[in-house]
Amino acid sequence: MFIRNESFGQFIRAYHVVTALIIIHIILYLWIYMFPYLGGREIRFYGIGSNFHIYMGEYWRLVTPIFLHGSLAHMLFNSFSLFLFGPALEQMLGKVKFIFVYFFTGIIANIATYLLDDLYTFHLGASGAIYGLFGIYLYMVLARKDLIDQTNSQLIMTILIIGIIMTFVGTNINVLAHLFGLIAGAAIAPVALRKVSRYGNFRNVHDTEEIGFDPNRWQKSARNKKRLKTIFIVAGVVLVLLFIIQFFI
Repeated sequence: MFIRNESFGQFIRAYHVVTALIIIHIILYLWIYMFPYLGGREIRFYGIGSNFHIYMGEYWRLVTPIFLHGSLAHMLFNSFSLFLFGPALEQMLGKVKFIFVYFFTGIIANIATYLLDDLYTFHLGASGAIYGLFGIYLYMVLARKDLIDQTNSQLIMTILIIGIIMTFVGTNINVLAHLFGLIAGAAIAPVALRKVSRYGNFRNVHDTEEIGFDPNRWQKSARNKKRLKTIFIVAGVVLVLLFIIQFFI
């Protein structure tokens, strides 16, 4: 479910939404921090989530923070998370539904920050939307076991538990965005996953040049399950390191 078998070019062609979001993350980060006097400062100023400015009627700030990040590690952490966990849902839900779910959960996270946090709170990041994706996976694990096997369920729950713990022990973390993004994802999951089969839009691979997914992956041998666990351990370590490093950049 989370093992990529595509080349770089195939990944771009197969996962348009995930690719576009990651590219936007990178471009906006570089623009803001490398070219502040060529519009970068204005992008950050008018795009940052600011409860006070939202209170004054600047409602676009409920959306724009989803694209912006406060540091290089912050941007890499969210982009890498999207790279790992976005493709399976983009294929399963379809592009339109995936876009809706991603922004719905991100906006709900920002609305919760506005309603429940201090009036002078500022925030940036796609974390609310990414935790929204985790919310959908959480719903699969708890209520749609037909959509995810035991190995992937265990890996998702491990990553999610680590993420929640780090949400509360870290500094400069928008706890409300993480929690309400997760809740929003789980809440919308029954609708988003309606009529979705176990393989969704996944295709069986008969031609090695064809992009797709082999449904037999869901019943891999012990060796391939071990490989999957190893990949997730490495990915988890990378995510944790990026999460920690972002506080020192």
